[in-house]
Amino acid sequence: MTGNDIKRAAVKLTGRIQGVGCRPFIYRLATKYDLTGTVLNDTTGVRIEIQGPGTAVKLFLADLQDPAKLPPLMSIANLKLEKLSLKPDETTFTILKSDSAGTPTSQVTVDSATCADCLRELEDRDDFRYHYPFINCTNCGPRYSIIKSIPYDRPNTTMNQFEMCPACRKQYEDPTDRRFHAQPVACPACGPHIWLTDAENNVLTEGTEGTIERTAAMLREGKILAIKGLGGFHLACDATNEQAVKMLRRRKQREAKPFAMMAADLETIQKYAEIAAEAQQLLNSPESPIVLLPRKVDTDIAPSIATGTNTLGFMLPYTPLHHMLFAQPGIEVLVITSANISDEPLICENKVALSKLGGIADAFLMHNRDIYRQVDDSVVHLIGPNPAMLRCSRGYAPAPFPAPTSLEKDIFAAGADMKNTFCFAKGSQLILSEHVGDLKDALVYKHYRKSVKHLQQLYDVKPEIIAHDLHPGYFSTQYALSMLDVQCIPVQHHWAHIASVLAEFGHPGEVIGIVADGTGLGTDNAIWGGECLIASLTGFKRFGHLEYFPLPGGDAASKEPIRPILGLLSLIDPIDHIPEKYNDILTRIEPDEEKISTILTQIDSSLNTVPTSSTGRLFDAVAALAGLGSYNRFEAQLPMALEAAIDTHNQKYYDFSLKQAPNGTFQIDLRKTIEEIASDSAKMVECPEIAARFHNFLAQAWLEMALKAREETDINTAALSGGVFCNRYLANRTITLLKDNGFSVLFKKRIPANDGGIALGQAAIAAALQEQ
Repeated sequence: MTGNDIKRAAVKLTGRIQGVGCRPFIYRLATKYDLTGTVLNDTTGVRIEIQGPGTAVKLFLADLQDPAKLPPLMSIANLKLEKLSLKPDETTFTILKSDSAGTPTSQVTVDSATCADCLRELEDRDDFRYHYPFINCTNCGPRYSIIKSIPYDRPNTTMNQFEMCPACRKQYEDPTDRRFHAQPVACPACGPHIWLTDAENNVLTEGTEGTIERTAAMLREGKILAIKGLGGFHLACDATNEQAVKMLRRRKQREAKPFAMMAADLETIQKYAEIAAEAQQLLNSPESPIVLLPRKVDTDIAPSIATGTNTLGFMLPYTPLHHMLFAQPGIEVLVITSANISDEPLICENKVALSKLGGIADAFLMHNRDIYRQVDDSVVHLIGPNPAMLRCSRGYAPAPFPAPTSLEKDIFAAGADMKNTFCFAKGSQLILSEHVGDLKDALVYKHYRKSVKHLQQLYDVKPEIIAHDLHPGYFSTQYALSMLDVQCIPVQHHWAHIASVLAEFGHPGEVIGIVADGTGLGTDNAIWGGECLIASLTGFKRFGHLEYFPLPGGDAASKEPIRPILGLLSLIDPIDHIPEKYNDILTRIEPDEEKISTILTQIDSSLNTVPTSSTGRLFDAVAALAGLGSYNRFEAQLPMALEAAIDTHNQKYYDFSLKQAPNGTFQIDLRKTIEEIASDSAKMVECPEIAARFHNFLAQAWLEMALKAREETDINTAALSGGVFCNRYLANRTITLLKDNGFSVLFKKRIPANDGGIALGQAAIAAALQEQ
């Protein structure tokens, strides 16, 4: 190559570009255009040098920036181009060995569902990976769950214990092959294998075919199986066998919380649930999440899988092992739930599984590919036509977001205590972790600390700034405050909620933030949870909120709706009038009159009672008044039942008004609302009507609050967050009302509206304040 037309350039890529077939793609692209040069992985991304005719270089760069031409899992966040001096003697394009020096900032690639090419090979009797339950390539398979350090190369994964056979190595080293540098590549001759044991670790079956057949037979018999998967163990049983499902609930100590299911294919799911086109796309995506779908009535699904809800959670097989199991006769739909006891962390080690699950599972489908990071299944639902995350984990996490500014100091955001995730901020990106769980459980807290250290080491983060919740009693706050020689920034819970929306959308200015949530400590030491904030990443003002009502009993108030009911009734009647005036409705919910008297005494004396604006506790109270139950056996059980009961044709709403407090904040006055709901409860008005009018009231109240805020601030963008907005009806109705009144509405898609997004908001706030 000679002449004035010859160009040489350096191309630096960042994004999801390691472990996705990027380097072989670059090699093939350079070969296509007869370019010379090099490509390599390093700790920050992929470095390319290309040399050749200027027109060929332009075509190369055009293809590189066309998302439709990239490998399925590859996405480029940033491309930097630099002119270089020519190398006249260069004659080839070469893939160089990865460079592990420097500070890791490259995005970690997420685990991905088995691709169509691998599935075809899985069923090809002439392929040497026929019926191999660990078949994968650069377009699919394990990534985050097996990686120990960056860059993503086999020695840095749990596959380092398996020496490749000649056939696998030939593909691994061939730049034109789909498995070129596919780090988990293996086959029956050299890779992991499966076997079946009983609870005492006695081997029942070895060999792939026999193990799969025996597993399927036990499931058909109504047994419970522990199945080691991609990111941990699942517990499985026949989803149409009510006795098996009840036995699983009893053994797992999961009394009522809905189970997720896996079905053989879309046609099977359609027997039990409605699948919109957008949901079908999610189910078939490489991320392969659990998708909540509107349930059909009178199906063969075991009733106790999900009671009191109008949805079912389904996913499709996403590993070769799943596909092989569902190919067995009689295996059509299974309960597939995290293998743990109650809310403990997901189990990923064989020995721990036998020890912890011996009293739950009848047998264990094991394998010997180690899981370095346990990763739960992600959960998604639809808000309007858009996917919205409920639990961000396998297939989506760790999730990178652009930082609001380039950071000089690394940041750690500790997150919330419920549905915890945490976040690191480094350089130009915010890195949100996978779902961890509820930190009140000692084992989850231990897992949290371990997870923080793992992701910190993976990205070589050295935090100098720590963002944490304002509540001093949170375990996440206490962990943050235990770190030495750092600057700590307390962040109000609901400000972090709105900041997470701003971070996801990259919104630069102020918004009208509407937060419908359970609880979060306010700046006035009250428990907030129904808030309208004028907020940016650098500050917020509390514009309005739900009227405070007394909440007695601490943590018990989230379980026992009688507590918020009595607090709400105290807004409209003197304490000593309540027992007699509302006797009929109160004793339906709590027959123990002495307990009612004790709670009222607490309220009257402000003993173990706090003022709150919690939307979540308001939901609990209304659900109980509507006759749906008197106890939350799992978080938001009664509010979920209230949503499921709505008469969607009823457009009426309960009366309310906005009032302005002496401090200038606006409040949604609940007195008329509670009077009408209590009256309907006493008259035994049907639950669907109460549910509809209550939901419609809340959406209308948030609209009127937003209109008032726009009138005073000229801000026209509304951002919604908070766990109560996981309620599809409320979210859809509120968004529709706001849009119909000219608002631009931001509602999160990539991260949860619940506390799973708090850490991202904390990190974004700390990053923005660092710039100041």
